[in-house]
Amino acid sequence: MKFSWAGRLEIVADKESGKSPKTILSKTGVRDIQREIRKKYEGRRELCFLLQDWDDGYNVGGMFRLADGCSASELILTGKTPQPEASPLIGVTSMGQHRRIKWRHFARHDEACQKLIDEGWTLIALEIAEGAVEFTEFDFPLRTCIVIGNEGGGIYGGVMKFCAAAIYIPMFGKGRSLNVVSSASVVGYAVVLDNR
Repeated sequence: MKFSWAGRLEIVADKESGKSPKTILSKTGVRDIQREIRKKYEGRRELCFLLQDWDDGYNVGGMFRLADGCSASELILTGKTPQPEASPLIGVTSMGQHRRIKWRHFARHDEACQKLIDEGWTLIALEIAEGAVEFTEFDFPLRTCIVIGNEGGGIYGGVMKFCAAAIYIPMFGKGRSLNVVSSASVVGYAVVLDNR
């Protein structure tokens, strides 16, 4: 078995030995791979997420874990979105990442949006909306804030006004959309892995 990081991961099986890939369990092995990934994507776009009026602490916890995984700068929690100190569910699903990832809470959605724009972020709505572009065809700005609305109600009209564009994930089944954390994962990694 041979691993090569020349542009992409290649696994070359040793036909004579018949060995298959094995999970890397050592912390050193994982760190080596992470170091290579950081080097390959060192010029990646900056990313943050705005969570507008989420209901579920488990979903918020999942976002902290995702933010760590894709190296998001921070999470912006607005309105009634559960906060780490008030919801023990967040710590369970974040696996402790809520203590590492920077986050801010704004009671008002419009104040959060304006503050991010003033800081140089471009707000992109992840929403099925008029004029929305498939996420794979979108050219993400260098400082992208993905706005994700409430699990049931989506992004409010007042928040959409602050967004420079809207993107969507194509769905091939009967469901209208993915879970909010699943959606954020798909798009978050599209942002940071895009080398255009």
